[in-house]
Amino acid sequence: MNATPRETSAAGLMDAMYRHQRHIYDASRKFYLLGRDRLIAGLEPPPGGSILEIGCGTGRNLIQIARAYPGTACFGLDVSAEMLATAWRSVGRAGLSERIILKQADATAFDPQSLFGQAGFDRIVISYALSMIPPWRGVIEEALRRLSPGGELHIVDFGDQQALPAPFRAALNRWLTLFDVTPRRDLAAVLDDVAREAGAQARTDALLCGYAVLARLRSAA
Repeated sequence: MNATPRETSAAGLMDAMYRHQRHIYDASRKFYLLGRDRLIAGLEPPPGGSILEIGCGTGRNLIQIARAYPGTACFGLDVSAEMLATAWRSVGRAGLSERIILKQADATAFDPQSLFGQAGFDRIVISYALSMIPPWRGVIEEALRRLSPGGELHIVDFGDQQALPAPFRAALNRWLTLFDVTPRRDLAAVLDDVAREAGAQARTDALLCGYAVLARLRSAA
């Protein structure tokens, strides 16, 4: 039987992968999606600012962000309707439905004005999503375009793993392959290149012997 267009689209593939996993996603991922809370602590948005998470998944990060920065407006987008269904429920249980707005959209091309009524955002977060999106450089470029002047793009994802013990590195990558996750080993170099082209400033830090990368790109004021 031939796959339908939706089943072969980015949304369809993500829905198929997470239709069941979404129910245990947060409980299982906390053990290896490292650096997310450090990213959130470093956001420091301006008073009354706005924060968008691209690839918001179950809403875990947005709930933490909304609690950490109560004066901010929080937004999330994800291509997967299945993950968004879980996010909507989680946001509702947290009592944050009026603070967090969620929409389905493609991270490589989205219109913040039509989706959220926002021209841009003071902070944009991408947490462990680039390693699952084939056109990942385009996602970074799109995010930079959607920043307000002086805004910041914060990224955490798998790193180049160069300083990790070889057996651990091999086991980790076998595990990640099961979930169609591909660490972007040239992430730091690409971020520098994209920032230079956009007139932005980039800073990238390796975490835990290269297990993860934490990056911040600041747009021109």
